[in-house]
Amino acid sequence: MLKVILLRHGETPYNADGNRYCGRTDIGLTEKGLAQAQKVFAALKDVHIDAVYASPLARARKTAEIASGNRPVITDERIIEADFGLWEGKTKEEFIAENPELWWQWMKDPKNTKAGGTGETGGEIVKRVNDFFEEMNVKHNNQKILVVAHNGINRLYMAFKLGMPLSYYRRIEQENSSITLFELDDEKGFTLKKLNAI
Repeated sequence: MLKVILLRHGETPYNADGNRYCGRTDIGLTEKGLAQAQKVFAALKDVHIDAVYASPLARARKTAEIASGNRPVITDERIIEADFGLWEGKTKEEFIAENPELWWQWMKDPKNTKAGGTGETGGEIVKRVNDFFEEMNVKHNNQKILVVAHNGINRLYMAFKLGMPLSYYRRIEQENSSITLFELDDEKGFTLKKLNAI
């Protein structure tokens, strides 16, 4: 069994500015985001963690460094945020006004629709994230790891593992630097233990 402490990175300037879609744009954390990561460290300081993984984007790496108490962080491209295509850097209100049909199609069928028209499909995202966690389940069997990634991919992955249609992924909320706990077991599969714990 693999035990996973899953975080979304701390607040970024895009999160603070109307929740602009950051995607692959590599920006850092706000002062609030740094404080959020520090709060996670305080919550986890007495928890044994065998390894720390993060998306290669700065906001996730920095959150992982702070939350783990500056332990070595292994980055993995498979848990980078979704490529949101033409939606990058825009708020939902802005890009829906530009092309409401594309947003409707994404909401109806994210599995097969390219985000922002030119980005990734939900199916592509789920495949790479699932590949990552399946590898972790083998590599860190009977261990606990900290993984810091992103709102879009975390929610799509959890929806997939919970057997939900991917179109329901937005019904799962993961706040900045909130703690989500889940387990992966060869027999029991995916078990969500906590969501938005702090």
